[in-house]
Amino acid sequence: MSARHDAPPGTEQTPTAEVDTLVGHLARAAAVAPDDPAFTFADFTAETAGRRTVLTWSALDHRVRAMAGILTQAGAAGERVAIVAPQGLEYVIGFLGALRAGAIAVPLFPPNLPGHDERLASALDDARPACLLTANSSRAAIADFCTGRRLPGSPRTIAVDGAELGKAAAGPADDAAPALVRPEDCAYLQYTSGATRAPSGVEVTHANVVANVQQALAAFDVHRDRNHMVSWLPLFHDMGLVIAVATPVVGRIHSLITDPLAFLQQPVRWLRLLAEHPGAVTAAPNFAYDYCARRVQGEHRDGLALGQVSVMISGSEPIRPDTVSRFQQAFAANGVTPEMIRPSYGLAEATVFVSTSPTGQAPRVTAFDRELLGKGTARPVAGAAPGTFTELVSCGRPVGQEVLVVDAETRRRLPDGEVGEIWVRGPNVARGYWRSPGRSAETFGAVLAEDPSDVAGDRHWLRTGDLGVLHDGCLYVTGRIKDLIIIDGTNHYPQDIEATVQEAHALIRYDHVAAFALTVHDEERLVIVAEHSRQISDPGAERDAVARAVRDAVVAGHGAAVHDFVLAPPGTVPRTSSGKVARSACRRRYLAGTWADRVDLDRAGAGGAE
Repeated sequence: MSARHDAPPGTEQTPTAEVDTLVGHLARAAAVAPDDPAFTFADFTAETAGRRTVLTWSALDHRVRAMAGILTQAGAAGERVAIVAPQGLEYVIGFLGALRAGAIAVPLFPPNLPGHDERLASALDDARPACLLTANSSRAAIADFCTGRRLPGSPRTIAVDGAELGKAAAGPADDAAPALVRPEDCAYLQYTSGATRAPSGVEVTHANVVANVQQALAAFDVHRDRNHMVSWLPLFHDMGLVIAVATPVVGRIHSLITDPLAFLQQPVRWLRLLAEHPGAVTAAPNFAYDYCARRVQGEHRDGLALGQVSVMISGSEPIRPDTVSRFQQAFAANGVTPEMIRPSYGLAEATVFVSTSPTGQAPRVTAFDRELLGKGTARPVAGAAPGTFTELVSCGRPVGQEVLVVDAETRRRLPDGEVGEIWVRGPNVARGYWRSPGRSAETFGAVLAEDPSDVAGDRHWLRTGDLGVLHDGCLYVTGRIKDLIIIDGTNHYPQDIEATVQEAHALIRYDHVAAFALTVHDEERLVIVAEHSRQISDPGAERDAVARAVRDAVVAGHGAAVHDFVLAPPGTVPRTSSGKVARSACRRRYLAGTWADRVDLDRAGAGGAE
């Protein structure tokens, strides 16, 4: 069965193609509300309270025009322009300036992001941009990176906060018409986080992103006269880019941005920014809510008035029921209500947003029989014994698009209660992967076995690679197909095992656990790598006790034996740029002997497909 919900329009509509692009919406905002605040950056490196720099819609439009003029003179029209600037207003100006110049923006990050140089090099090599937009503070690092990596094309580097733009912006407004930009044109390449494979550039058109923003505005009931967007998410990530840049531009909504590091250093900063802006709408991965509940304590909670926050989206990674409960209980006295928290599902291939829980309802948590779920059937249970059920958080219903659950092998839709691959169809679905027609056809051109093939493409579906189930009309995401662990014919979801492991012993770091499978003597075997606490002075002395606790917990909770357990040093379990545990990368490191003092490669085996 399918789930569908047609949304009422979330913003003013116009038939003109010019306005149905991000460039057109920016021009309109500058024309109708020139003095309203558009973007604010809170810089916590400059002041402990966060120095605020504000751009009005007219000031932003003026700088974007100047940036577009520089890019046009550099011959960037029709080419790719990579934004490798630090988080801030320069990033916003560079991104929108590239669009106004008729270029394809490539939102990335500077080389100083720890542990992600390979992903940056891979994306730049794939996109082959004509220009790199950065900040003066990053020019030297960019030059060293490009020289060391021998990137093709010798792209020109332009500082968005440099003298060139300053001189152009100081002059009169550039009244020249922007490059011809149509809704069907590619606006930007969204490089995926690389959780299960090398980063790929998703071609997101202006029509895709405008449609997705309007779907989200309707789903979360967001309006410019009562809401603010507040975000610390990285702007190169799909959720950060759409919620902090695209949604404000299309919806003409004030956006307050800060740096991810500011949040990680002191998570209370995020909560204070929410409290300062009545009607705040924000989004974060599951780990961020758990991080706040654990780290923001005592006097830091005093005075936090969160009762006027409108929406707190939880997405981007598996949503854990205990995290939802822990966060709500931790900040209930500060005004957080269950209805504020909106579990959601999305992916870069659908621009970002697909479904969310209904407005005004608390997150819905359902317990399913664990054994049956492992066999592909979701049967709700009540009052079951611990270890016999799995709790899943509902991601609600789609808005303005369709969702099916499909048997990935037969390509036939499945009824409610059966686990299968999630397929999506709607105007927000991107048109394919950059320079990858074969993979694009496989992922974006899926057709149901029971439907006739349509050469026009309007019957095609996006294969998400995610497993899920529809229950009572709501979507529950169970995991990634590529991450599924199959032992003795039973499916195990790694995030469930990881949740069990991190609760098995106090010395295991929360959200720093990876579970994956290896083929040993033609059979799947479970391997777990878990980082230990930074407080351990002698990990070797604790290893056996932690390993026993983990093995006992996994057997009791999942009926699966642990083939090998690695107690790893802090910071060694790889993560994607969006903060997810990169299980495939962890598996490769394991087989490469990264934790050689713990890994018997002959015993572990080196078989198994990625």
